[in-house]
Amino acid sequence: MTYLETAAEFYREVAQTPQVGLCCVQSTPLQLPGLKVPLAMQEMNYGCGTTVHPTELANQPTVLYVGVGGGLEALQFAYFSRRPGAVIAVEPVEAMREAATRNLEIAAQENPWFDPSFVQIYAGDAFNLPVADAAVDVVAQNCLFNIFEPEDLTRALKEAYRVLKPGGRLQMSDPIATRSIPAHLQQDERLRAMCLSGALTYQDYTQLIVNAGFGQVEIRARRPYRLLDTLTYNLEENLLLESLDSVSFKVSIPEDGACIFTGKTAIYAGTESLFDDGAGHLLQRGIPAAVCDKTAAKLAALKPTEIIVTDSTWHYDGGGCC
Repeated sequence: MTYLETAAEFYREVAQTPQVGLCCVQSTPLQLPGLKVPLAMQEMNYGCGTTVHPTELANQPTVLYVGVGGGLEALQFAYFSRRPGAVIAVEPVEAMREAATRNLEIAAQENPWFDPSFVQIYAGDAFNLPVADAAVDVVAQNCLFNIFEPEDLTRALKEAYRVLKPGGRLQMSDPIATRSIPAHLQQDERLRAMCLSGALTYQDYTQLIVNAGFGQVEIRARRPYRLLDTLTYNLEENLLLESLDSVSFKVSIPEDGACIFTGKTAIYAGTESLFDDGAGHLLQRGIPAAVCDKTAAKLAALKPTEIIVTDSTWHYDGGGCC
């Protein structure tokens, strides 16, 4: 079998016999007023973070969700877009499609506001999404793209870019590796299917997003996910995997490179009340302003004694000078 066939077989197994906590990190599930998540969905929460960011979901967006799993995030997206066909879920594994359909029917019984027609589930995969160019506001995937080898990840990212409207958002949650994963683990198809050996480093992961055409990337969260220990995985030293939640925008890449926001701020500490770098960034004296990593580096180099750049928080929520 190819590694993708191995992954499909693995998720066929866990659709039929749920493995509680297979992927999910130790974090509080998203709580929304009036939303009740069926127990069956919770047991099939095969994600490493969340792609459902309420601030991104105004005006009832059309969402394309890649890899429906047990249907939990499809239900959460439908909470913000309560109309037929608002959420398009694409899933290659028949058993998972069937499980998600059952779970959404239970959700309709437990949530008076929800109708199963809000979520339409189609057979398909990340490489050939069944929608037209520039057709959706949001593309989302949770703990799927990390399974792909880099060439296939590039295909999936470009396909997401294709179907997004201008200004649309790619909302993802994936494991990343704090250093390159050794070849003997990358080649273990079962571990790759379990989201334990396919992760790229943060630098490689974000670079592929930019290479696909996304001009702005914002990091919503970064936290520990799993430890690959020396004994179990035949490593010389322990290797930490992290969960990265990101939102990437279909906007043009500026001439000086994409804007990646990781929670850095720039603080002007000079003698004037205001600092203007002449490139559209105004800093009030003593007041932190959120900036992308690219701008942070430029400002620090421009006024190294007068501009303080804080470390990345890895929890960016908008605002600032960029």
